[in-house]
Amino acid sequence: MRASAFVYPWDVNGDPDAPARIAGLGVAQVTLASAYHSTRALTPRHPRHRVVTAEHAAVLYPPGDRWSGRTLRPYPAGDWAPGDAFGEAADALAGAGLEVHTWVVLAHNSRLGAEHPDTSVVNAYGDRYPWAPCIAQPATRAYLVDLAAEAAVRPGARGTELESLGWYGLAHLHAHDKTAGVGLGDAGQYLMSLCFCPACREGYGRQGLDPEALADAVRSALEPVWRGAPSDGGWTGVEKLLGAETAGGTRAWRDATARSLQEAAVRAVREAAPEGFRVLLHADPVSYHCGANAGVDPAHILSVADGVVVPCTGGAGAVAPFAREARDGPVIAANLTVVSGMGGSPGTLAEDAVEACRLGATELRLYHAGLASDGDLDAVRVALGRH
Repeated sequence: MRASAFVYPWDVNGDPDAPARIAGLGVAQVTLASAYHSTRALTPRHPRHRVVTAEHAAVLYPPGDRWSGRTLRPYPAGDWAPGDAFGEAADALAGAGLEVHTWVVLAHNSRLGAEHPDTSVVNAYGDRYPWAPCIAQPATRAYLVDLAAEAAVRPGARGTELESLGWYGLAHLHAHDKTAGVGLGDAGQYLMSLCFCPACREGYGRQGLDPEALADAVRSALEPVWRGAPSDGGWTGVEKLLGAETAGGTRAWRDATARSLQEAAVRAVREAAPEGFRVLLHADPVSYHCGANAGVDPAHILSVADGVVVPCTGGAGAVAPFAREARDGPVIAANLTVVSGMGGSPGTLAEDAVEACRLGATELRLYHAGLASDGDLDAVRVALGRH
């Protein structure tokens, strides 16, 4: 089974041993970040540093002329990825015989929300989520589509994997996070992720919903949750809190908005890419879910993109809904964390891969070759040698 390892440019640039080390794991491909959100990352083997702090979401190459004069445009990276950091790393990795695909983070950008607060998701209480651009807003959609095309189709890349191409909501790995005091559950997370910006209010109206009444209903539905009442899981829980008709109206608006953005972004990437360029989405098979793995309808997304990257750490069950809808051999890549300190299990990688394959996975993604310890990488090397 074909495997690819996720990598940041700063894992490679300045470390002449990195390309051969990654190729020696037994992977055929690397998924190399070209546009990424803010992060603080270990580089446990780099000869010049041990911690890299990416201060804000940025493109890891010089942004092009298409952004001239536009209000919403990508930010270049600072000293954590200067110049064409992506290009430098891609050349080195390709020189080690690895096929390079881009890793593009889209609707997840705290600096964009801080500098342009009107672009952010705003909840029923009026709180803005600066990390979560609202994908219903025309200017934001245009920005995301153009960013997808530019960041995906970098020189030498043979494909791309688009992350956060859908709704982002309350859930976010925020610095010093203090949001776990109340157990919102799946249903509460959905209600707290509903957006009430002007574009979304108009969208709810087109579904026959009064946006003010909807916001009141969301707040009322959440009152027992704030007092500690358990929130039922799944879509049934959302319907119980909001009522089936109202819940269905919100989902219809959000599903249609995400689908049309995904279609537009994939189309833009393909128009910019050479023949044979593969376009995958990081995806969750439950369309109302938010986050880095965008909630999608499996049949729809497999008719739009060449495949999906599916989160499988802790179990590969999310692969099956995509496998049931597979036609004409799409890529269904099982994404497994191989960093022990981040909840991964590199020691069971071979067994986990077999289970993912049984459920319908056709490829593996390994998160993350740059973050893993030497011991974790040794386990990956052994597992891929057995598989």
